[in-house]
Parts: sequence; C-alpha cells; structure tokens
Amino acid sequence: MSKGLAPVSADDQTFIRNFVFGAEDSLVSTVGLLSGVAIAGVPRTTLILTGIVLIFVEAFSMGMGSFLSEAITRDENSGQRRISIDAALIMLGSYIIAGLIPLFPYFFLSGKSGVVLSIGCSLVALAVLGVISSRLSRTNIRRNTIRMVLLGGSAIAVGIIVSFFVK
Repeated sequence: MSKGLAPVSADDQTFIRNFVFGAEDSLVSTVGLLSGVAIAGVPRTTLILTGIVLIFVEAFSMGMGSFLSEAITRDENSGQRRISIDAALIMLGSYIIAGLIPLFPYFFLSGKSGVVLSIGCSLVALAVLGVISSRLSRTNIRRNTIRMVLLGGSAIAVGIIVSFFVK
C-alpha cells in the first residue's frame, strides 16, 4: 500500500479482485484459444464466432461462479447479498470487455498477422490492467504491472505452445 493512503475496504477488495480476475482470465483464455484456432487455419468467420461464443459463455459462467462464491462466504441475512450481485456483474462485465480485446484484430486480419496483433493487444491490455489494478488497490504499480504481463504472458505462451503440439 502506498504511503498516506487509507487501506482499501473489504468490499472494495472484493470488487477489485473480481475486476482483475475477470479481465486477466478473459485476456489470457481468449487469446490462447483464438491463437490456437487461428494457427489451425480455420476461416476467419469461424474464428470470430468461436471467440464471441467463448467470451459470452465464459463471462456468464465466471459471473455466476463469483456470485456463488461470494454468497457462500457472506451472511445473506446481513444485507450483503447486493455485494455478491455487484461482484458478479463486475466479473461478467470485465470478462466481456477484456475478451473483446484479443478478438478485435480478427475482424480485420487473419492468419499470422491476426495472431500477432491479438497477442500484442493482449499483452498491452495486461500491462494496462496491471496499472489500473495497482491504482485501485493502492499497491506498487511497477511490480504489479510486470507481474501481470509476465504471468499473463506465460499463460498465453502455454496456450500457443499447446496449439502447435496438438496441430
């Protein structure tokens, strides 16, 4: 935490955690899947359809998972149900918005160009997510941004490597 700033409240931590988890997971999962499918050489329209279906199914699933896990850990009689709903909506929204970032290049490019731009956009988005999440949580921006890009980038690399072996 930075000097002179008040600690982040437990409810704010819940929202930050759901925002970061949804955005990071969506960026990594979506770019990994799309890269693998693109490397397999499917038509661009199939790739776009696959990406859209993935983003919305996973966003809904992650949102419901967030709601269920928050509801289990909160006292439903104390008025905290709204927090579970808000956390779920944050997870759902961050997943959809972040998932569109690696999908966007495929609306204009296909093949290797689409893959490279999609990965590049995702890495930049991970860096931006590192900065935003650090500011929200009042933690070290440089350390969190580097960690976000390295760990998220590693997960992206795993997806691409697996696609080469499976292809």
